Amino acid sequence: MQETQAEFLEFLWIWNSRNRMETPAVHRRIARWLQSRHDNNERRLVLMAFRGCGKSTLIGLYCAWLLSRWPETRILVLAADHHLATKMVATVRRIIRLHPFCAHLLSQSPENWAADRFTVKREGALRDPSMLAAGLAGNITGARADVIICDDVEVAGNCDTPGKREELRERLKETEFILVPGGTTLYVGTPHTSESLYRPASQGENFLAGYKRLVVPVLTPSGRSAWPERFDLDTIRGMEARVGPTAFRRQMLLQAVSDQAARLDPAAIVEYAEETAYREANGRPVLELLGRRLASGSAFWDPAYGRPGTGDASVLACVYLDGEGNSFLHRLAYLTHDPNAPDDPATQQCRAVAVILRDAMMPVVRVETNGIGKFLPALLRRELARAGAACSVIEHVSTRAKNERILGALEPVLAARRLHVRAPIMRGPFPREMAEWSPTATRLRDDALDAVAGCLLAEAVRFPPTRPAPRGPGWRGG
Repeated sequence: MQETQAEFLEFLWIWNSRNRMETPAVHRRIARWLQSRHDNNERRLVLMAFRGCGKSTLIGLYCAWLLSRWPETRILVLAADHHLATKMVATVRRIIRLHPFCAHLLSQSPENWAADRFTVKREGALRDPSMLAAGLAGNITGARADVIICDDVEVAGNCDTPGKREELRERLKETEFILVPGGTTLYVGTPHTSESLYRPASQGENFLAGYKRLVVPVLTPSGRSAWPERFDLDTIRGMEARVGPTAFRRQMLLQAVSDQAARLDPAAIVEYAEETAYREANGRPVLELLGRRLASGSAFWDPAYGRPGTGDASVLACVYLDGEGNSFLHRLAYLTHDPNAPDDPATQQCRAVAVILRDAMMPVVRVETNGIGKFLPALLRRELARAGAACSVIEHVSTRAKNERILGALEPVLAARRLHVRAPIMRGPFPREMAEWSPTATRLRDDALDAVAGCLLAEAVRFPPTRPAPRGPGWRGG
């Protein structure tokens, strides 16, 4: 058996050359860091690199290089779920099959090559495979590894509450019983929360205290791109505008910024006073606003049935989008009901919603059915038919935390100054609600913000190429 003695950077360069790819400076920097840490016998490592940097591919090549030098190495890949870990194992298996420095590793036994594990040709009779994939929820008790790769173990779904963050750390502690003495643990990822696993000890995180770190943000300290061939400054600024400052600083600048730093500034809103204009051109309907043709629209209703002026507000929001990514908040209705009216509160509100949707020519409305809104869609469909509104009703169940929804929807469009709000809405309580909002506040009004966020996060429905016929009562009930 002839193991290669190539350095990792050479191993990487040969692979890229055979695949007709360049080896950018940011990849060379990471490769040299991994080689140096290995040569200095430093076994506790954290690699933080911006999203899209190709860090998982680099780590896959690093695993293949380790096996090419030391075929008896046992590597465990741990990810947030089993599927992500399996992708890493599949990448390494492909590299071993094709890289010229790995020919001596190919085994003649097909049973040694599975989807989530494989064993290379090696000396001895070790029980564990050369490489094994596992998700955080899987059972790894009994496994042994010389190298543990914790690849994106922190994701948005497992760190958004204190309980989930504590559970994540408890599961990761199990790796200490898997790693053999003198083994290497390498964490690879980006922060998703202010209480991130990857925070340095200076910011209050002790879980990875003592680990050697390499942090590679997309922007250098001088403001230049870390990978200008792929991420030029215009691309970077465009991404920041689309995802919002908080997500950009976490995922691209690798800063575990606090949610408390996020604020929704009404001054970033573009106010307008015009109404929509409908016309037909060559038999096709056209809806315009501010001289722009509107491409799609979405409405969201967050219902409530408390007495007027008490409890949560029942809010309907209607948002148009043009072809350039601008959002226009054109209707924002705080719905009420008359306790003394003969109709029940639900019917009264559904009737009011149907009229607004008809006049706004909205193609679809999403109704939040968490809790009291469960029976509303059927009532609303009836009232839409009576009002002659060609609008579909979609039942919506919110699974994300309200503060996360609001911040994720409004922060990007405000940062890009792409949220346009009609003047009458700006004279109401909406700007104050936005200015007073905080991710950590619990008693502030945020019902309108939640409804607007529902519109922005929903997949907008394009207007039909022909004018929809009004829907009335039919043999199926409308």
